Amino acid sequence: MDQGTFTLRNKKIVVTGGCGFMGSNFIRMLLERFPDVRVANVDALTYAGNPRNLDGVDEARYVFVKGDISDTPLMLEQMRDADAVVNFAAETHVDRSIHEGAAPFIHTNVVGVYSLLEALRQSPHVSRMVHISTDEVWGDLPLDSKERFTEDSPFRPNSPYAASKAAGDLLVRSYAKTHKLPVIVTHSVNNYGPRQFPEKLIPFFTMCALNNEPLPLYGTGENMRDWLYVDDHSEAILAVLEKGTVGDVYNVSQQKEYSNKYIAENILKILGKPLSLTTHVEDRPAHDQKYAVDSSKLRGFGWKPKCTLEEKLSETVEWFKANPQVRVHANAHIV
Repeated sequence: MDQGTFTLRNKKIVVTGGCGFMGSNFIRMLLERFPDVRVANVDALTYAGNPRNLDGVDEARYVFVKGDISDTPLMLEQMRDADAVVNFAAETHVDRSIHEGAAPFIHTNVVGVYSLLEALRQSPHVSRMVHISTDEVWGDLPLDSKERFTEDSPFRPNSPYAASKAAGDLLVRSYAKTHKLPVIVTHSVNNYGPRQFPEKLIPFFTMCALNNEPLPLYGTGENMRDWLYVDDHSEAILAVLEKGTVGDVYNVSQQKEYSNKYIAENILKILGKPLSLTTHVEDRPAHDQKYAVDSSKLRGFGWKPKCTLEEKLSETVEWFKANPQVRVHANAHIV
């Protein structure tokens, strides 16, 4: 398929899962960056969806639709006059997929994606759909590995969550090949920033530290992750929408990895809390050791991260400190 020349000016964009952390950030950026863009946000408002994440957006160009992406007639209705779709809707928490069952993950990440693709088949006005996925579909690397996952790395998911995302990605690929649908897949590393639901590692550890509670680290705490500030991720999705080749796949990463122990200790330092608050707990099943992702393909468009963890971790921690209304543990496990 050819590289598109899609422009976002004067377009209607359907964003699914737009009340979540990453989706709401993207909608905010989209409306601020393009003054004539209109957005329809379809969100089922499960436990991690919060409409207040979009307080203050231009309501003349924004509409919220409560609904499930597995409702194909609803999605067909929303796509009828849309120019593009960006699918953030997903169940994403690894520990929930292990300890609470995988059914919600299969429903949203597989059945929901199938529903979107079926609606897209009947929506010729939509020029492209970007499907947001994860680096966890590739499994993990040894801690001492110098390898990086590329867009062509084989899928070897190790958790029910990752397997459900891999299944959705393969459905997208099959519909692109079989039905020539204008879909693009992105694989992102861990995002962080303000308004993130407190089950994820950085806000969860921040909440623990603010409450003078132990920060529970799985195993040794040496598991390595790449951390991308959410604004940089939204910029990447804009770049893919405008410049990406339909039918293609793009990785989104900082290309720098940090241990979970490093994150915990730096949160404690930022808040002036004792490092003794870190505590080691029994490792979770099939805990991925390391993710490292090559994003050079996307960087060929001119995109690159503008934010560093050293700069934005402190800002993020301070945001949660200043917003006590989100200081809940949400009955969460650890990431």
